[in-house]
Amino acid sequence: MAYEESTFRRRDQDGPDAAGFSRDDSGQDPGYRQPTSSFASGGYAGATTREPDTADVNAGRRSSSPALDDVFDDPAHGEPGRDRMGVHVMLEIVLLLATVAIGFLLYQWNGGAVRGDRLDALLVSAAALTLLAVGAGLTLRAGAPNLAVGPVAMAAGLFFARDGAHGVLHAGAIAVGVAAALGVLVAILVVGFHVPGWAASLAAAAAAIVWIGTFTGRQPLHGDFDPTEYAPALFGGVAALAVVGGLLGAIKPVRRAVGRFRPVGDPAARRGGLAGVVTAGTLILSMAFAAGAGVLLAANAPGDAGILPNPGIDYTVLALGAAMLGGTSAFGRRGGIFGTLLAAFAIQLFITYQAERGWRIAPLAIGAAVLAGGLIVTRLVEALGRPASPRDRDDADDWPSDTVGSGWSATRSEPWSSPLPAQPATTTRSDPWESDRWTASR
Repeated sequence: MAYEESTFRRRDQDGPDAAGFSRDDSGQDPGYRQPTSSFASGGYAGATTREPDTADVNAGRRSSSPALDDVFDDPAHGEPGRDRMGVHVMLEIVLLLATVAIGFLLYQWNGGAVRGDRLDALLVSAAALTLLAVGAGLTLRAGAPNLAVGPVAMAAGLFFARDGAHGVLHAGAIAVGVAAALGVLVAILVVGFHVPGWAASLAAAAAAIVWIGTFTGRQPLHGDFDPTEYAPALFGGVAALAVVGGLLGAIKPVRRAVGRFRPVGDPAARRGGLAGVVTAGTLILSMAFAAGAGVLLAANAPGDAGILPNPGIDYTVLALGAAMLGGTSAFGRRGGIFGTLLAAFAIQLFITYQAERGWRIAPLAIGAAVLAGGLIVTRLVEALGRPASPRDRDDADDWPSDTVGSGWSATRSEPWSSPLPAQPATTTRSDPWESDRWTASR
């Protein structure tokens, strides 16, 4: 056939040609991309490739169903995907084994320490420490650690010891209410002025320590409230609180919302209204939990010995250490389910065991060791608990392949309006790429 159709005419002029193609000054279509050929490598691939537009690739990613399922609730920051819980499962198995081992050693040394009234006292002390750890862990997850939980617990215990004669509900409610009010003040500083939680809570801890300093000598316990009568219920309730909180924290939207205050860029950048409200709530709750724990510790004091005033820093270190050893990250957001409960109970068992052995290890020294272990756990949680990359997840097949990632797309054939005529087999040419098919119509 003769190649006089407009489709195969040479486009030598500017502007639209006969086939309707727009042209620039260089004689090429503006939208035309230079194909990559394999001439230089000694062979012709027979297909034309083109670079994909970045917008096309991004649109493909946005339209991917698994990608939509993993959208981060703060799109400007953070890692898409669900945090991996395998590291928490392994950690909690280790903590369970450690708890059983320490309990067995305690039983072997003195079985009376885990029977009768002494067991009830042990459960109340474990409930108080777990409540402190839950409050500290809650603020850790929110990215605003509360360093005042220990001093607030000691201040609440001293107040209850002094005013317990008015009834546990009256004195306890006042102690919890004042602690919550202190939490509101700390929340105003942390959220309103967007400052680190540890710094604002340290100021609150200093204020509580000043108030503790007004007590001289041992403070006798007034009132007849005996928490050991309700020991199983108290420990069961606190344990349920810890586990339910861990289960809620394992839900992806809740986990992201609670940890939204966690800094991911410039710490001066505010994290939004949701982050502020949630963080304020965690600070107030942690103060209330600390006051409740202080009331339990004061009411559980042995005999008529009363309470010896102290700054309560050891309780802060123990609470933070138990929360971190249980799998709560010091950076915020990440945490386990049973870890805080198991860690707090194991620590209380060890405190009782070392007392039975006569070792007399200072609580602050135990807290320092636990906190050091918690820092190692934080590193493991952050390194092994972060969301898997798209190519490591089960939905990797739904993401663009390596060819797209490297900037090239699959080959495609140019649409021709009619097939080319067969080339004569007897024709000889000096240039193997010269063809009469292209010059016959010129």
